Amino acid sequence: MINLPSHRLPALVRWFPTGAPGSAALTEHVLTTEAGRWWVDRVIQPRVIAAECGDHVLLRGDPQALTPKSLAVFADHYIEAPGRFLPLIGAAFDRVVPWKRMVYVKRSPVPDARPPRGVTVGRLNARDTRSLSGLPPAMSWIHRTWGGPDALARSGCAWAAFKGDRIVAVACTYFLNTAYEDVACVTVPDPRLQCLALDCINALSSDITARGHTPSWTCLASS
Repeated sequence: MINLPSHRLPALVRWFPTGAPGSAALTEHVLTTEAGRWWVDRVIQPRVIAAECGDHVLLRGDPQALTPKSLAVFADHYIEAPGRFLPLIGAAFDRVVPWKRMVYVKRSPVPDARPPRGVTVGRLNARDTRSLSGLPPAMSWIHRTWGGPDALARSGCAWAAFKGDRIVAVACTYFLNTAYEDVACVTVPDPRLQCLALDCINALSSDITARGHTPSWTCLASS
């Protein structure tokens, strides 16, 4: 696969839906934030195109145009593709784990939660980059689709719960498009602080609605 600069994309982005909730918002998010990458099988009249952001990949086109080695760049990624790509994906990797997802769209308000004493909830800005960088490594995925903690802090699309100068919970727009903002959140591993994610999500959801967008939530489908 060949990495394609975004200025070469105008005709190719029509391969993907626009204004759709969930991970389908990835392509518009990459176009807006320039935080991801675009891949094609060939520069002139490509037959396959992939949008990559964070650990996620959307793959479209003709799988017959690729060999299993073509997908090596997407090892350890979450790949979303039409069913016709499944034989190719199975041949490309030693282990493929199905990952069934459900997408929820916010339709009604959620009761507010009240943060405990000593905890404040606020929108992140550039001054919070250091605090966001200080999250445990297991939580660093929260800013990956923005290209890092500084980009997320400056985006205006993240809210956090602070205990002193320490961030203990974050909710952010994980994928942004023209109609939806797919929400993600993390909380430090402390049972006493788990409820703080709801405060951050509520604040973020109000922000998303004020921008004229609809919050969505993508999660693992129950078995």
